[in-house]
Amino acid sequence: MEIIEVRPAAPADLPAAARLRWQWLLEYDETPEGTEAEFVEYFTTWAQTATQHTCHVAVRGDTIVGMAWLAVTDRVPSAQSFVRRSGDLQSVYVVAAERNRGIAGRLVDAVLDQARSLGLRHVTVHSSSKAISVYEGRGFEMVRKLMLHEGVRS
Repeated sequence: MEIIEVRPAAPADLPAAARLRWQWLLEYDETPEGTEAEFVEYFTTWAQTATQHTCHVAVRGDTIVGMAWLAVTDRVPSAQSFVRRSGDLQSVYVVAAERNRGIAGRLVDAVLDQARSLGLRHVTVHSSSKAISVYEGRGFEMVRKLMLHEGVRS
């Protein structure tokens, strides 16, 4: 069996990442807005210009089998720290045939390494119940002071 490589995504990897995102939607029985080809084109264009988002991919041979994204947000400066940035771990996904082999954990590790190199204050993640153990194993904790309001979309 070939070794899985985890690395930053190259521009040529972005259509494959888009197809993973599409596959994820179908896996969770969600209804897509358009066709797969339309989504791949939109996603790829978005990813090429999304300056605050970076992607890491897991690759077996020539096939991308997983991805994880880091979104970096500038925070309001404080007198204690003028430059403040935080991160959000997003869209961690591994194809079903490759799950339970530590790939998701390696993707999370790569994103956390990037966050450390960028000097981010913290990284958040919104997790499904299936993935909580992956995040907890890498130091994420449930915190009570984080609040969420989902009613802003009309």
